[in-house]
Amino acid sequence: MPQSSSSEGRIFVGIGGWTYAPWRGVFYPAGLAQARELEFAGEQLTSIEINGTFYGSQKPESFRKWHDETPEDFVFSLKAPRFATNRRVLADAGESIGRFFASGVLELRDKLGPVNWQFAGTKKFDAEDFSAFLKLLPREVEGRAIRHALEVRHDSFRSPEFAALAREHGAAIILAGDSAYPEIDEATADFAYLRIMGTVDGEEQGYSAARLDQWAGRARKLAAGGRDVFLYVISGHKVLNPAAAMALIERLRA
Repeated sequence: MPQSSSSEGRIFVGIGGWTYAPWRGVFYPAGLAQARELEFAGEQLTSIEINGTFYGSQKPESFRKWHDETPEDFVFSLKAPRFATNRRVLADAGESIGRFFASGVLELRDKLGPVNWQFAGTKKFDAEDFSAFLKLLPREVEGRAIRHALEVRHDSFRSPEFAALAREHGAAIILAGDSAYPEIDEATADFAYLRIMGTVDGEEQGYSAARLDQWAGRARKLAAGGRDVFLYVISGHKVLNPAAAMALIERLRA
């Protein structure tokens, strides 16, 4: 169960996706049917960032199935389609954005978490361009509030003007930890979204105990002001990402 109190936000911790062959026999028990992997992951973690939505539309029945296979307090974040973000003129993304929200994502119901709008590392900050894009992002769809998170990967986004735009639209700037991408630590929304990418071979839990303590402490600090926190262990030495996520959950529950 995500940690929370009356004055703190909830903290969700997870990984990117759940289908990865090297996790079988390491994270997933040997012999576990592949059809039960999401169910198992849902029992160990509190959130998952769905990658498949970045590459193409998923079926409404898939979202319903994912909803039904995970615990009541589980949350999915979704990577928005690349067709919306990997374009020269972001103001032209309206049709792709509309198709995404009409594809069945609302079948996740209360388990629908933030949407991660990930931009290529070559995409530079242009105030007019991003302002037009942010105006296209719906605050709600069919009465359900939608949280938006922006994953930018070019140093030009280290800009007060970009932070101000994100704040104006209530979008979170994703904090990229332990990576080559710019780590932008700006509070621009009522939630925080972190993707940490520093797991390494040779550490039983992907990270050293000291580093896990640091990330757990950072998540607690972010949640202390009442913001929900979504923290995903991504990339790095991927086979150990579930171990790192579970170690963080254990620290946050202590």
